[in-house]
Amino acid sequence: MSKKRVRFIINPISGTRGKESIVKLIPEYLDAERFDYDVVYTQKSGHAAQLACQATAEGIDVVVAVGGDGTVNEVARSLVHTPTALAIIPCGSGNGLARHLFIPINPIGALRILAECNIESLDYGKINGQPFFCTCGIGFDAIISQKFAEAGKRGLLTYVDNTLKEGLSYKPETYKISIDGEEKEYEAFLIACANASQYGNNVYIAPAASMNDGLMDVTILEPFNLLEAAQVIVQLMNKTIDKNSHTRTFRCKRVHIHRENPGVVHFDGDPMECGTEIDVELISHGINVVVNTEEQRFTLPLFSAFTDIYNNMQIEMDRLKEDIQQDFRQTNERIKRINTELLRKLRID
Repeated sequence: MSKKRVRFIINPISGTRGKESIVKLIPEYLDAERFDYDVVYTQKSGHAAQLACQATAEGIDVVVAVGGDGTVNEVARSLVHTPTALAIIPCGSGNGLARHLFIPINPIGALRILAECNIESLDYGKINGQPFFCTCGIGFDAIISQKFAEAGKRGLLTYVDNTLKEGLSYKPETYKISIDGEEKEYEAFLIACANASQYGNNVYIAPAASMNDGLMDVTILEPFNLLEAAQVIVQLMNKTIDKNSHTRTFRCKRVHIHRENPGVVHFDGDPMECGTEIDVELISHGINVVVNTEEQRFTLPLFSAFTDIYNNMQIEMDRLKEDIQQDFRQTNERIKRINTELLRKLRID
């Protein structure tokens, strides 16, 4: 049996953790008799998509996106309708697609899934031609994605902070939505079109969404008052937002949305300026993905569990070391700048 060729595409600056400790683990979890692998690094925005295209041209069997949701989207959109499969080692702040697919957030667990290499053909979506694999949205969630992108600091706390600030002043808009030729008008806080169940961080906007049913789940959240906000937040977290009295849901392959003014939309959490006409469609079985199986989600031998705990501790230590070294370098640079400025002033005086 021929070996599978695997390419790791690593975004060194995306997400919330260092990546070198992950690279060190690869030979431990990928059997050399079954896999040949190499590692490449992105150098700029959009580079992950270019590297993934190159991988498909070379006939690589599996491309592993190592980074946040943006890196995953870049890699994935270059793999649609090709034999090359997507795998994920999640290192982002949200990790929406990985969480939906039950890919462990810790690198060791994700490498175990990769080593099993169970591949399925799954659905993906497009919003005005732009591919998305988890969710796209209009309204409040798009505004938050824009603020989050501008914040410069990642993580759940930044997301929550922006949500709370913007939520107090956000004014819902009126949309005309056409499905199968039937048009209805809605005043909406947000409209989410979901291929997968969540935004990320286990915030479930479409709890029943499936990536292999050939349909997208559309969630319309109508305006609610401040007293009802807490219930909305809880229901987003406990997978019951579809039970909220302000929620309207339906499934379809295509939806057209008209709004009065152009503005931002988002795809997989990335903001994009868009006009008044928005088309969203679902493409069935358009991308091959390395997935977790039911047995793998819950079965872990005792010895392997202890090994994973130890290795995860090593990862955390390596990450801490990287952070300390970075802080030390920044402190040295700051001291040099202060000394240079003092010398300059002394010369002037």
